[in-house]
Amino acid sequence: MLSDSRLIFMLGVSALIAAPAAMAQTGEPVEQGPPNVPEFEPAFAEQTRAPASDSGVAFSVETLAEGLVHPWAVAVLPDGGLLVTERPGRLRVVSAEGELSDPVSGLPEVLAEKQGGLLDVAVGPDFGEERWIYWTYAKPMGDGRSVTAAARGKLAADHSEVTEVEEVFAQEPPSPSPMHYGSRIVFDDDGHIFITTGEHFTMEERGLSQELDTTYGKVVRVNRDGSLPEGNPFAGRDDAIDTIWSYGHRNIQAAAIQPSTGELWIVEHGPKGGDELNLIEAGGNYGWPVVSYGETYQGQPIGSGEARHTGDMIEPRYYWDPVIAPSGMVFYEGDMFGDWQGDVLIGSLVPGAVVRLELDGDSVTGEERLLTDQGRIRDLDIAPDGALLAVTDEENGKLLRLTPGG
Repeated sequence: MLSDSRLIFMLGVSALIAAPAAMAQTGEPVEQGPPNVPEFEPAFAEQTRAPASDSGVAFSVETLAEGLVHPWAVAVLPDGGLLVTERPGRLRVVSAEGELSDPVSGLPEVLAEKQGGLLDVAVGPDFGEERWIYWTYAKPMGDGRSVTAAARGKLAADHSEVTEVEEVFAQEPPSPSPMHYGSRIVFDDDGHIFITTGEHFTMEERGLSQELDTTYGKVVRVNRDGSLPEGNPFAGRDDAIDTIWSYGHRNIQAAAIQPSTGELWIVEHGPKGGDELNLIEAGGNYGWPVVSYGETYQGQPIGSGEARHTGDMIEPRYYWDPVIAPSGMVFYEGDMFGDWQGDVLIGSLVPGAVVRLELDGDSVTGEERLLTDQGRIRDLDIAPDGALLAVTDEENGKLLRLTPGG
């Protein structure tokens, strides 16, 4: 029979062996270089440079498709096929066997200039009955102007075309700048769609993020058919657009619903520094371009020159300086990476990686950088078996399947 002291020792060793690798932290943040604005202090301790975490995962990387021209998004179909958008305006289907389809016909014209083109794609929650898929794109408005728009259509059983196409959202007013379209689509469980936008980058336009009579730099909420839902915070006001859900954003290219809470989280691009992870509140003002944890590309102050989101402006739950240049994001749910349940996975365009965040409530407690050798990661999704899917943003872009054990 073991003595009490020996039993305690062996139990302690067993606990250490069984402890999830995701809990391994050095106490130091991820190596990322000096901040662009070192004089800015975070508003609370967990707001930036969380302790570096090591989950012990090395990816095995399988290329499912290549030769994609600047792919922007990937989404999983119930039959195992994968929808992939190419920014020049093509929607492709990659079969479960890895075959790349011809472009799906029936999509509207896009403005494929600079950051414009065919952007996000999402499979409707009722796809099994209605076959609706949704996408966002730079919609040409004439005279070189464009807006972020969202549409839906019914995908044919043979994946060859979409029919019954209808627009569900169009940004206003049109912009002459083909930049900062935002452009993620997220479904909640109550029949609504959240669509994110950008503020089109220019000094003349970025201030419109604070104006409620435009949908620049906003999260908007509509019903799946584009109609106005009940409960939007600015509905009925003469000085506001009814579809606005939150405002004061720069360029939101990552968004996801947290499964355990039903809350909407987004990650938006900052300028030089100041990428933000935000927990979205109805009617919330997130500060751009009045305050920012970054600076202009020329090294000058943004707006007030302050970082703190005082008054009615909501602080980001986390920020990066220097930037990660965020793309798509998911909350991980699956069996393949067991220690990652509930963690946030975000694509990084610069320097290029998968960024994993550990959360405790609404606070970031750890950060890890993975897949740092595949270039610009434009979007992420989760396969039915729990594998991670990623697309790379390049002229010869790839669709990757990531599993443990590289």
